[in-house]
Amino acid sequence: MADITYHEQEEQHNLDLIRNVCNDLPDYVKRFVRGVQQTTSPRTRLGYVRDIKIFFEYICEVYTEHPCDTPKDVSLDVLSSIDTFFIEDYLDYLQKYEKNGRIYTNGKSALKRKLCALSVLFNYLYKHDMLQENIFDKVDRPKLPEKAITRMDADETANFLDTVEYGTNLTDRQLKFHEKSKVRDLAIMTLMLSTGIRISECVGLDLNDVDFKNTCIRVTRKGGKEAIVYFSDEAVEPLQEYIEERKKLTPAKGSENALFLSSHHSRINVRTIQNMVKKYSQIAVPLKHITPHKLRSTYGTALYQETSDIYLVADVLGHSDVNTTRKHYADMDDYRKRRARNTVQLREHNTVPDTKSKK
Repeated sequence: MADITYHEQEEQHNLDLIRNVCNDLPDYVKRFVRGVQQTTSPRTRLGYVRDIKIFFEYICEVYTEHPCDTPKDVSLDVLSSIDTFFIEDYLDYLQKYEKNGRIYTNGKSALKRKLCALSVLFNYLYKHDMLQENIFDKVDRPKLPEKAITRMDADETANFLDTVEYGTNLTDRQLKFHEKSKVRDLAIMTLMLSTGIRISECVGLDLNDVDFKNTCIRVTRKGGKEAIVYFSDEAVEPLQEYIEERKKLTPAKGSENALFLSSHHSRINVRTIQNMVKKYSQIAVPLKHITPHKLRSTYGTALYQETSDIYLVADVLGHSDVNTTRKHYADMDDYRKRRARNTVQLREHNTVPDTKSKK
């Protein structure tokens, strides 16, 4: 059997999870999943079916007009009878509810996502004449507040990398682990900060994805598209040093090709990198909530400040729509305006006019 990549493994895993969730849902949901598979990723479809199942469980719990014992019993007739008041009650329920002894909460962003999943389902059923309307078209979406992008400036970035490399201000317990992982951690953090790659793209890197001759890596973007991303000279030495150290390790089965390994010698996972960023940033940048995605924002901001080229930033970050990039980095225009304030000189400096009258 031919080796499959990390991203192919993840895709297959998500497909298996989709099938498992769909086993508890009506056949029309399975048809919906098949219908949108050409335009969505397995990860997106998994989010859809999970959110649909939560909604159907709520119907079973509270909808007395058409009693249903299980989500699989929620018929098209049941969906047709739902009105906007029911959906508004559902949104209120989602903000805080208990299930199996556990409390769940949802903020505006999560509520908006769950509404989107249901709207996509209802729209599919409406377009295929299984429903008379998409009732979710009549429901107002939660309005998300505009948030300023959190990112590190140049001094904070340098301080962050110093903490990663030297373990500054780490506890004694943290220093013990740091001694074993600092070479790997510095390679990961430097690579992410010098390329703006997503955490999933970093996790999915294999050894043969690194090209030192051309100072680039091959990453798999959202949707499975491959892209070549160039890293800076500052990332070369940490990467080379880590790869030399990695040669001394025996990778776990299935992780032979993985670039970055965990302490158990298996492919590093998303959670490990999240915890890594959290550990170092809480020491180096305590007043900012820095996540792996904020490293991406830090890179994007620095690149835009240096080039003023929004199209270049969009291309390097892998944004399919430049408007996405423009929306996130629009506030950088003020930085450019302030930087350009002395560009135009009205009078030559250090010249004093002769005020004496010529006689």
